[in-house]
Order: sequence, then C-alpha cells, then structure tokens
Amino acid sequence: MDLVVMTPIMQDTDLESLRQAHQLLESPSLTARIIGVLGTPIEQGLQYLPKRWGHAIGDATRLALTKAADAALFTLGDEPGKESANAWHKLGVAVTGGIGGFFGLAGLAVELPISTTLIMRSIADIARSEGERLDDPDTRLACLEVFALGGKQKSDDATESGYYTIRAVLAQAVSQAVEYASGSVVLEKTAPPALIRLINLVAERFGLQVTEKAAAQAMPAIGAASGALINVLFIDHFQYMARGHFIIRRLEATYGKEVVQRCYQAID
Repeated sequence: MDLVVMTPIMQDTDLESLRQAHQLLESPSLTARIIGVLGTPIEQGLQYLPKRWGHAIGDATRLALTKAADAALFTLGDEPGKESANAWHKLGVAVTGGIGGFFGLAGLAVELPISTTLIMRSIADIARSEGERLDDPDTRLACLEVFALGGKQKSDDATESGYYTIRAVLAQAVSQAVEYASGSVVLEKTAPPALIRLINLVAERFGLQVTEKAAAQAMPAIGAASGALINVLFIDHFQYMARGHFIIRRLEATYGKEVVQRCYQAID
C-alpha cells in the first residue's frame, strides 16, 4: 500500500500544537533574551570571567546535572496530565538568582546546582502535564535532553542547529542509557559509560547557556535584582524548550516520529 495512504493525517488541533512547539523550540537563544532585557552584549561580560572559567563551567554543569535529576524527579508525584506550576519554579530560581547576584561569581558554584535542580523539576513538571509518566526511564532521560535544547546559538552552523538535529546527536547515547535509568539517573563512579556519555553530551550544550548566564552576572552593573532577573530568563528559556519537546513527544506517540518530523520541518 502507498506510504502516503498509510500515513495518518494529523488533526487540526495537533497541527496547531506542532506549530506551537516549533515556535518554542526555534525561538531566540538565551543570549538574545538577556540582551533584549538588559540591552548589553554578552561579549562584554565574558571579559570579566576568570581565564580558566570555561573548564570550571564544564565541571560545574556536569555536577549540577547529575545531582539535580533525582532530587527533582523524586519530589513530584506521577500524575500525567496535571497542570505544570511554572510560576512557582520561576519564583524559586529568582530567589536563588538574587542570592547568587549578591555574591557575584563566587556565589555561582553554590547557586547553580540549586537552580539546575529547580529547572529540572520544572522540566519534569511540564513533561507530566503533557502526559508523560515520571517513573518511565525514557521520560527521565528526555528531561535531561531538554538541557541540550538551548535554542539557536550564534556559533551553531547549519549542521549543528535545529531541534531534530540535536536529538539525533543524542539519540544513540539515550538509547544505550535508557536501560540503566530505571531507578536512577544520578552519575556515580560506577555509572555505565553510556550514561556518562549522555550527561557529557548534554553538559556540553548546557554549559554554553551557563556561560552566558555567568557572563551577564559578571558585569559590574549586575546586582542581586538583576541576578534574579537573569535566573528568571534562564528558567523561562528552558520551560519553553521543555514545553516544545514534550509536545513533540506526545505527537510522536500518536503519529510516529517520521510523520511528526516531516511536518515539523515543513513549517516555515
């Protein structure tokens, strides 16, 4: 039978959901949002970061991701379809951002794991609202994937950017890691190489977002109030990514990945 005849036709409501997901996932990067609010290029903030900050960011993001996952997911009940509490999570990171802004870069090492845990909790909350089961290992790893969906970066080229391109990069590591995530996604010394590889891949892209956040907070004019604002932009950005990601996963469960991907890529 012709593939076109066999392919399910997406309903109008689902097509609208797909357009919403496309708008969220292909939205401006965190850099653009920070510049839009503060009116200051991130590049100016980079000069205030210590020379070895890049390595420190990498270590901090990997640690934050591995410690955040279980702490966030195990504080939520498994109630698929329950409305997500985005505002409460934004309030939480605003408080931590205010504290981090008050202490400057010195406070980031303490603030980042807390903020990342709150963001992970918000991501899981959004996943649940889109019908995902939080006791499903695949859902847990899909929550981790969101941290790699940072929006379009200035440094990205056509082969590196795009929602489905990033998912393809992570796909093998996710498929290999899912069997180990049935009880926990915390990275221990005995964690399997597949899980370590996935977290490292996610941390590489998440680290770009953390660097942008740190650069903004490093500028002399940034204080506690602006630190809180930057953190709200930070979580808002990943809430957008999470909503789009889990809308896509919900549609893929109905129509199949190939159909949804083809329709997604046809959107202008």
